[in-house]
Amino acid sequence: MGLSFCGTDEDVNSYSVEKGMLNNGCFVDALNLVPHVFLLFITFPILFIGWGSQSSKVQIHHNTWLHFPGHNMRWILTFLLLFVHVCEFAEGIVSDHRMMRTNHLHLFMPAFMGFIAATTSVVYYHNIETSNFPKLLLVLFIYWVLAFITKFIKLWKFTEFYLGPQHLRFCITALLVLLYGLLMGVELNVIRVRKYVFFANPQKVKPPEDLQDLGVRFLQPFVNLLSKATYWWMNPLIIGAHKRPIELKKIGKLPIAMRALTNYLRLKDAYEDQRTAEDPNRAPSIWRSMYRAFGRPILLSSTFRYLADLLSFAGPLCISGIVKHINEDNNTAVADQKTGETRLNVYFMSSTELLQNTSVLAVLLFLALVLQRTFLQASYYVTIETGINLRGALLAMIYNKILRLSTSNMSMGEMTLGQINNLVAIETNQLMWFLFLCPNLWAMPVQIVMGVILLYYLLGSSALVGASVIVLLAPVQYLIATKLADTQKSTLEHSTDRLKKTSEILKGIKLLKLYAWENIFCDSVEDTRGKELTSLKTFAFYTSMSIFMNAAIPIAAVLATFVMHQILKESGPTPSEAFAALALFHILVTPLFLLSTVVRFAVKALVSVQKLGEFLQSDEIGDDSWRNGDMPVFMEAGKKHTGGTKAINRKQPMRYQMDNYELPTRRQMRPTETEDVAVKVSNGFFTWGSNLSTLSDINICIPTGQLTMIVGQVGCGKSSLLLAMLGEMQTIDGRVHWSNKNRYSVAYATQKSWLLNATVEENITFGGPFNKQRYKTVIDACSLEPDIDLLPFGDQTEIGERGINLSGGQRQRICVARALYQNTNIVFLDDPFSALDIHLSDHLMQEGILKFLQDDKRTVVLVTHKLQYLIHADWIIAMKDGSVLREGTLKDIQNNDVELYEHWKTLMNRQDHGLEKDIQQDSQTTLERKTLRRAFYSREAKSQMDDEDEEEEEEEEDDDNMSITTNRRSKIPWRVCWCYLSSGGFFMVFLMVSSKLLKHSVIVAIDYCLAYWTSSKSNAGVFNGTGLADGNSTNTTLLWPGDPNSENNSYYLPVFIILSAAGITLCLITSLTVEFLGLSAATNLHHNLLNKIIHAPIRFFDITPLGQILNRFSADTNIIDQHIPPTLESLTRSTLLCLSAIGVISSITPMFLIALAPLAVAFYFIQKYFRVASKDLQDLDDSTQLPLLCHFSETAEGLTTIRAFRHEARFKQRMLELTDTNNTAYLFLSTANRWLEVRTDFLGAVIVLAAAGASIWNYRLTSRGLVGLALTYALTVTNYLNWVVRNLADLEVQMAAVKKVNSFLGTESENYEGSMDASQVPENWPQDGEIKIQDLCVRYDPMLKPVLKHVNMYIEPGQKVGICGRTGSGKSSLSLAFFNMVDMFEGKIVIDGIDICKLPLQTLRSRLSIILQDPVLFSGSIRFNLDPERTCTDDRLWEALEIAQLKNMVKALPGGLDAVVTECGENFSLGQRQLFCLARAFVRKSSILIMDEATASIDMATENILQKVVMTAFADRTVVTIAHRVHTILTADLVIVMKRGNILEYDKPETLLEQEDGMFASFVRADM
Repeated sequence: MGLSFCGTDEDVNSYSVEKGMLNNGCFVDALNLVPHVFLLFITFPILFIGWGSQSSKVQIHHNTWLHFPGHNMRWILTFLLLFVHVCEFAEGIVSDHRMMRTNHLHLFMPAFMGFIAATTSVVYYHNIETSNFPKLLLVLFIYWVLAFITKFIKLWKFTEFYLGPQHLRFCITALLVLLYGLLMGVELNVIRVRKYVFFANPQKVKPPEDLQDLGVRFLQPFVNLLSKATYWWMNPLIIGAHKRPIELKKIGKLPIAMRALTNYLRLKDAYEDQRTAEDPNRAPSIWRSMYRAFGRPILLSSTFRYLADLLSFAGPLCISGIVKHINEDNNTAVADQKTGETRLNVYFMSSTELLQNTSVLAVLLFLALVLQRTFLQASYYVTIETGINLRGALLAMIYNKILRLSTSNMSMGEMTLGQINNLVAIETNQLMWFLFLCPNLWAMPVQIVMGVILLYYLLGSSALVGASVIVLLAPVQYLIATKLADTQKSTLEHSTDRLKKTSEILKGIKLLKLYAWENIFCDSVEDTRGKELTSLKTFAFYTSMSIFMNAAIPIAAVLATFVMHQILKESGPTPSEAFAALALFHILVTPLFLLSTVVRFAVKALVSVQKLGEFLQSDEIGDDSWRNGDMPVFMEAGKKHTGGTKAINRKQPMRYQMDNYELPTRRQMRPTETEDVAVKVSNGFFTWGSNLSTLSDINICIPTGQLTMIVGQVGCGKSSLLLAMLGEMQTIDGRVHWSNKNRYSVAYATQKSWLLNATVEENITFGGPFNKQRYKTVIDACSLEPDIDLLPFGDQTEIGERGINLSGGQRQRICVARALYQNTNIVFLDDPFSALDIHLSDHLMQEGILKFLQDDKRTVVLVTHKLQYLIHADWIIAMKDGSVLREGTLKDIQNNDVELYEHWKTLMNRQDHGLEKDIQQDSQTTLERKTLRRAFYSREAKSQMDDEDEEEEEEEEDDDNMSITTNRRSKIPWRVCWCYLSSGGFFMVFLMVSSKLLKHSVIVAIDYCLAYWTSSKSNAGVFNGTGLADGNSTNTTLLWPGDPNSENNSYYLPVFIILSAAGITLCLITSLTVEFLGLSAATNLHHNLLNKIIHAPIRFFDITPLGQILNRFSADTNIIDQHIPPTLESLTRSTLLCLSAIGVISSITPMFLIALAPLAVAFYFIQKYFRVASKDLQDLDDSTQLPLLCHFSETAEGLTTIRAFRHEARFKQRMLELTDTNNTAYLFLSTANRWLEVRTDFLGAVIVLAAAGASIWNYRLTSRGLVGLALTYALTVTNYLNWVVRNLADLEVQMAAVKKVNSFLGTESENYEGSMDASQVPENWPQDGEIKIQDLCVRYDPMLKPVLKHVNMYIEPGQKVGICGRTGSGKSSLSLAFFNMVDMFEGKIVIDGIDICKLPLQTLRSRLSIILQDPVLFSGSIRFNLDPERTCTDDRLWEALEIAQLKNMVKALPGGLDAVVTECGENFSLGQRQLFCLARAFVRKSSILIMDEATASIDMATENILQKVVMTAFADRTVVTIAHRVHTILTADLVIVMKRGNILEYDKPETLLEQEDGMFASFVRADM
């Protein structure tokens, strides 16, 4: 068979031109080759020169990219052109086969060349565009013109020969003419806009603003269409992740259009525009604003979605076609099949004829799949980008609102921090997710209707039965979905409850251990966990039902349909119908399953929007104008009763800008003050929103440049007064008048210290400029130097919620330092001394307030309890019960109110002598420093120890160094997986594995059965060994093994039904086993974790940060509870589906395996690169989310401070930065998922192509049914490949939680047993309270130095012993040694004749009492706090409360002993909490009481009462007091002075005082 351009047919001279040149079809085709050859000839040299020079240079940076006009249009047209060329090529080859004996190259050669030329044109264009050199586009223009002309000639000739649209080639040519014409138009448009040729002044164009900023790394909006569709630009990032982890620097900034500020302004305008002049109070609809701001991209995404859904039906139709026509041997082209005709010496075919060719169908199927997947991913991408933009906008909106919330809302609990955190963390994400899913809402119904119509077309009325099964079960799925949501809610409530309990336990762990209460509290957590597990069980049940429905519905539908078909038509369906129907059912199930999810999300979104709306409408603080004294605000007194409050409701059209970013200007140092009064309050009545005035009848003046002190008892409204002046309270009546320049210049330190999550330095400078000299002075004044030295990175250490935990005093001093450092006219200090000991207070008073602030002539308002400082005050305001009692100088008060003055005098039992600085008596501060030092010292020791243990663990360590090689990062953590599965129990694992394998085998069996059943009916010619069977006569049935005859319908149907039933049952079993395996693993892991942690030695808690432990119980437990089981289920299901599909295809057409090898290699690399990159991006997303949420909660906590300082703009800016960072990470993560899905989808399409190709090639060896089976299976692979990888990546991230929990399970427990049995200890031991300490040595850890060295002492029964000494002398360590809380490695403590080391810990600790320095209360009732074991009578409790001076206060509370104690006892003052702790010790009635600096946080009056109480109530018991203020132990029977772990002095206090040069004497002198 000769190859020639025009063919060599004998009877026709193909080359004759007698009828005219253009009337020879072959010549016209040759003419069509000219433009293509021209283009290739010219562009190749240019491309090679360009590329050669480019590759030698560094890769052109993306800031030169820009798109010429009509960029997208050109790409779309070129893609269409390529597709038409493929059609033309296919048509040429098929008609060449149909027509003649020799090959006619001219039928398909021009199409092939056209394809190459079109590809070249787009590559060429892309290179011109990136190098911005439009002159070279002229070549393309010429090419389009020439191609247009030559094609037009061909079309014109066709019409001359009466060929019309019924002929396929005519249609193709017409399409090409149209496309070339359009491309010519695009090219002309570029010339028109850019004027690069034919015009004198070409237009200079700059790339978009984003690309000039090299920080923008998210290039999706700027790359060309092909790169957009395949996410090609992500390659360097994802492949590079293998070499070094992706960091924040690598992902850069967001493009401007995606930044939170841009989107916030869009949303805000849409929101505010709804406020009309007629109805200013109408709440704008959030839905409408969202639609106005983000509606267009959602429409675009929906369009993509519709296209993808329509294309998805091409799969089943192509399968049907291939199966139908596969055995019609092409060579026996029967005459009646020719529907075309011959003109111009060439055969012209009709379009239906082309679609009967199986190879053409296979290629079409491939193209349809590729396109469908591309459109689907594009739709996903657009919605995700829009969702992220929406979230950014909502966050900015919420934040702006938070900054304007009225304080009373926060303090009266209308708006709790929890609610705000929920809005930020949950509601915005709900809306974002809703946006991701919302195109499904309108795409799915269309998809379902289309699917049902096609089924009807294939199978007739029986299809409706199957479809109705699916549709009827959809509401059940919706029901399950709502149930899931409900159980999730209750699970969440229980887990919050459990977390609260756990965090209380961890915060008070020292107390629990000392009182031997850990088991009581542990049980209470286990109890809550039990409730949580019950709802988790329900959750697991519903989840498995949902999975079961998903797997079982298609089986049920297929079963119903085919049984019905059998009944109605007396015969089963043909293979082509059956397998197309099977594929359609698979397509239909997905939207129905998703629909329930989408509807659920829509319901959630409605709730979220409602919450958001309420929040955006809540009260705001009044406008600022009145604070400046410009316009007095009076409200009639009569309003008090009607309930008018001065909180402006945010329903008026106040447009607030986010553009006032510059900070309020700092003041200039002024000459003399003109005004004497800085702030004046006249006739003020203020409330916290309940309309009962908290402050009434306030008339005060704050003198400028002076020190004003506000004093009064606890709760008399001192802090409220400051806040009222700052405008945070609601004014019922009266006014606050600020002198003009002062209001914008206030520094404020709250009583409850508030720190930012930032370094110490940033907390102090608080956004102000850094001035070294000033900074140093402030740090000295607040005595922060020693504390800063202890921190690991000095003042660059992170502190705050997520950073290092500082103690109260250290936090408070940082807050005061912040107020001092700001260069403002007025400084408000709210009880800055409350958490400081006497030394620091004096130092702060002298250096900070008197020297630093007063020298600067700044106006200072100081709220304080320390009456001894009143002598420094220029002006005193004494308050009582919310009104001013007295106002004036100390002299005025001395003269006018003698009673008050005397009362103060008695309270000041320590007047201010000159500070004897040389003697530094031990104090709370030094104690705080000690704990800090201990924590760091021990952390270092721990990390050294860990280094030795962790060498073999290194590969799984999170902080991947550069040195950790590539393969380590892409390894799957098998060890951790095994640990997880084994904690679920081996029986469950075995059950899961076996049921999964069985289920998939049965499903394959069902489909095989279908294949044999349908093939047995099909009357198609099959190669049966006797030569070619004629098309319609005989058939070779593939009989079921052992089938007696061909009357097999009776036989297949029951087998099919039985198998289907078995499949459905197995679906149920597998889905249940996986969920319950996960549940039992979660139960065991949490139980072990809790027990390990609660019984760990106290040392563990010093070393391990609280947040880290809590994380194991919150985030990690949540992942193990709820996320791992579904991921595991999905992973095993999709993997087994893919494997069974590949197995089935290979067994039917073994040739498929040849194609499989390269595909498997490609798949391996894709998943390997993706998993590493995905893990990094996931980490980035998590790590950037935390600072964002923290910033919100920290802003809400520090509202008053931020507003007093006027730093709102700076905080907004910070919020926008944090939001953008998080959004960038999330966007990259989603785009990486798209990257993966596009690649796995293309692989899936290639698998389908390979399977189809192999079947068509081997058509003689396989029956039609099996071909249908193979193709249907190949189609399912495309859906599940990317799930395999995504689930693998997810599981890897989730397994990290198991790993972290596991690392805590290795903790050593305390030795609870002891060598004596609890029964051997006398009931009433210790009866006398005699203590002998012999040669005691104590250390905190075998790695550390001893803190007590060879201590000996003897304490007689009933003695009162005082122990004092400086920080680090070992006093507290001694108190812990009594309870066996530390490592006593030498010597012993003998109490009433028993060595305490031999006792079981529970017994020892339950028989002694201790009062700690930090008061710890637990949430619950007062009764529970005093006696959690429930062993005491009420009388005993009341007695204890009476001794602790609390009886009257508790009586006044609602519920008495059952009155509520909030978390950490926040509803009582610090002093009251300390008294409760005393009462707790009294309840115990132990004969030995140890007081560890118990009076540090009590004011002096209370402390004196306490001393008396202890002496009387404990007269007959042994009391060991570790003293904080030495004068508290002057009355003791014995005083022990310690130094560096040794006893220095040991005698009666009187004796020790006589030694003038002794340590004790010097302490007492310092404390006088």
